Amino acid sequence: MTNLIWLVIALPLAGALFNGIFGRRVGYQVVAKVAPTTVFLAFLVGLGGAFETYARHGEAQLVTLWTWAEIGELNIPISFLVDPLSMTMVLVVTGVGFLIHIYATDYMVHHHHGEVHPDRDFARFFAFLNLFIASMLVLVLGDNYLMMFIGWELVGACSYLLIGFWHDRPDDPQAAIEVEGGESVEVAPLLSPAASGMKAFVVNRIGDVGFALGVFLIWTTFGTLQFDQLFSRIASSAEMYRESALHGDFTVISAIALLLFIGAMGKSAQFLLYVWLPDAMAGPTPVSALIHAATMVTAGVYMIVRSNVIYASAPNVSFFVAVVGAFTSFFAATIALVQVDLKRVLAYSTVSQLGYMFMAVGVGAYTAGIFHLVTHAFFKACLFLAAGSVMHALGDVIDIRRMGGLRKKMPHTAMTFYLGGLALAGFPLTAGFFSKDEILAKAFEYSPLLWGIGIVTAGMTAFYTFRAIFLAFEGEPRDQELYDHAHENRLAVTGPLWILAVLAIFGGLLGLPAPVLHELGIDVPHVMENWLHPIIQEVGHHEEHHPSLTTELILLASSGGLAVISILVAYYFYMINRSIPQTLARSTRPLFALLVNKYYIDELYNTVFVEPALTLSNTMSRGIDQTLIDGIVDGSAYGIAELGKYLSQLQSGFISRYALATFIGVLFLVGYFFLLGQFPNWIN
Repeated sequence: MTNLIWLVIALPLAGALFNGIFGRRVGYQVVAKVAPTTVFLAFLVGLGGAFETYARHGEAQLVTLWTWAEIGELNIPISFLVDPLSMTMVLVVTGVGFLIHIYATDYMVHHHHGEVHPDRDFARFFAFLNLFIASMLVLVLGDNYLMMFIGWELVGACSYLLIGFWHDRPDDPQAAIEVEGGESVEVAPLLSPAASGMKAFVVNRIGDVGFALGVFLIWTTFGTLQFDQLFSRIASSAEMYRESALHGDFTVISAIALLLFIGAMGKSAQFLLYVWLPDAMAGPTPVSALIHAATMVTAGVYMIVRSNVIYASAPNVSFFVAVVGAFTSFFAATIALVQVDLKRVLAYSTVSQLGYMFMAVGVGAYTAGIFHLVTHAFFKACLFLAAGSVMHALGDVIDIRRMGGLRKKMPHTAMTFYLGGLALAGFPLTAGFFSKDEILAKAFEYSPLLWGIGIVTAGMTAFYTFRAIFLAFEGEPRDQELYDHAHENRLAVTGPLWILAVLAIFGGLLGLPAPVLHELGIDVPHVMENWLHPIIQEVGHHEEHHPSLTTELILLASSGGLAVISILVAYYFYMINRSIPQTLARSTRPLFALLVNKYYIDELYNTVFVEPALTLSNTMSRGIDQTLIDGIVDGSAYGIAELGKYLSQLQSGFISRYALATFIGVLFLVGYFFLLGQFPNWIN
């Protein structure tokens, strides 16, 4: 099966080609079967590859198809790396991606009085969705940085196509004013899908420049882009690089690590380059789930874990990664506290949870980062799809202030949202609890300050998650007409929700806290750590100072206890005494306005970068394009036209004038040759 791993990419790519070329001819029923089937078959191939990798005890295997380019010493093969890390990503991308495809087959169809009305671009949507899956698989399976970069760019292009899928929709004017507790705050309208897609494309290109420069620097320094060759060469001098970095020297490894991380900041929406991700909500909900849970935003985390030898040899950059991750997680959580768009609450939650993952890999807890990546894929896909189920049932309304009591009308959606929300909040014994606790424990070993930021963020996460749940699904309806319109969705929607909800609860079995349980006399394996151990090379990593059993138990209890307390606080605020949010909104209006307007980062970027760039562009257009370029071209055309008019006067039609002109011409030629002293031979 390993030798057929190329089918993992080929199958969804074939689905994309089929749906793109023949989709409109064969009808939406065929498209709705072809698109999910190709992804499911890719999942089965990946599952077979994972079993074979397990049988080889995690030993990596290279599958080479052909040589793409060979220029001097640069040899770029089309080859795939089959190892525990790549197989983990393949199973997440294809497994969660398959469920999202199933969900989308119903979500992109409108059912009305027994009639079925698929989206007019149903086939195009699934062609893009299949292509997105194939692109992400290129990224995670490539065995060198160039193939990774190709997949990196392809998922960026696909995100542009999918976020802007409903390109004919305008900006949302209803978002011009947001109200919380009776306080009105002016905010900018939501961007249209077309503008959101362009924003995602441009912001990602900024990060991609850093990634590309990092790849160039790898080649010029080490003469190879192949993972195995590069990492072995770095490992041979890893201690030297570490010592130099610890003494304050900025080594070439540090430069490479920093440039690659700039790419990750864009793709995985870290602070300064995160602004595209919330606006990606303009796309269809299956796209939001696919981008936020299983594919694009996890690319940066995967890249750093794959490059763990580089980052372990650059502790200064790793520290920077951890700090950026911790700040991003806290920063995005504060914005999520006041959002009223259900999908945007989850969007800022995604930015925050990605910050957790980067904090993990920054402190060297690569396994913990991947573990949280996997559990996050389960519960965040569940939450996004449940939000889409609500949106689908309410006629595209997603404002939680207009909801209430939906649990009675949508029991399956509500229950799965609850289960996904418990995992996101880190409620004890859920998947999110175990993966988040492992990150916090590793952060505490590295720096208690990072742990402090992480634990406060965890408390805010539990609060804003259940704030949204209580406002949407509990209490009395706040819009009776909307409530009457609500209904539970079909099995194609609720089925994937239940599968993901179960994974969100029991996915923690992949990473039970083995050291703590061992001290308590319970021996269980840490599945994820044992699985990834062959490819996580702790080259010269910082000396770990494992806390005592008492400390570990305190950390474990504080994480779960804070989640429970935050949920209870949200319950009190939004179910028992609803005047408290109103009072807080009035008493902290400046802070509330700051959070509602997302710290005015978008406005700042618009003032500092976008408007000057547009002004410069318009100036260049008027000054160079219109004045100089157009002046030369138009002036030449005008001159030739005038010359033509003048010369046309010579064509009068009178033979006498033509004879006179001929005679004058002959005299001119004779005079010319006479002055030169040269005459034709016949004159002589």
